[in-house]
Amino acid sequence: MKKSKTKFQENFEAIVIALLLALFIRTFVVEPFKIPSGSMIPTLLVGDHILVNKFTYGIRIPFTNKKIFSFNKPTRGDVIVFVYPLDPTLDFIKRVIGLEGDTIVMKGKKLYINGEPYSDPYAHYIDDKPGDIEFPRGDFGPITVPKNSLFVLGDNRDTSRDSRFWGYVPLESVIGKAFIIYWSNGSNHIRFPWNYPMKLLDAIIYNRWTRLGDRIH
Repeated sequence: MKKSKTKFQENFEAIVIALLLALFIRTFVVEPFKIPSGSMIPTLLVGDHILVNKFTYGIRIPFTNKKIFSFNKPTRGDVIVFVYPLDPTLDFIKRVIGLEGDTIVMKGKKLYINGEPYSDPYAHYIDDKPGDIEFPRGDFGPITVPKNSLFVLGDNRDTSRDSRFWGYVPLESVIGKAFIIYWSNGSNHIRFPWNYPMKLLDAIIYNRWTRLGDRIH
């Protein structure tokens, strides 16, 4: 006669299965990220919590940049999360502007791709200053994007450190495509640090409710 499982065993197995399923989804399908800087303003604000589709470009081997399967390549205009080329411990988020073989030029804050004006609908500038050698906001290039690489820019062109400064993003470093804001909190710090109910109150007070569920374009 088969011995029935105890309540503890059933609950333990259910928890293990749930954890394994959550780990699988986070590793291969969807992963949450929090926006820590203003480089993508106004598209993404500091404190936005987003979901990134890791499946759309292919399946990566966990803890590496190697892909088991590649499905689609990032296209111009995609907002992507990737491993920062200068520090593999950091993840960055930017918008894809140049694909392999593209020639990129910026003149007077006007963007040209392969000799043609690019509408650049998401570009945001705080003022009309042209920038300088250290921070070329207004003029850049020409450069040609190498094979298997991307040229990326932050939407907030006045403050974003992007491909203008540190170069290209290898395709193998792309983690996934950002697609939705699932939470957004404008609190710069926990204003009520002494107990959890007040922390919850802080989250409610400073939550940007109108941003919840916004698609990322």
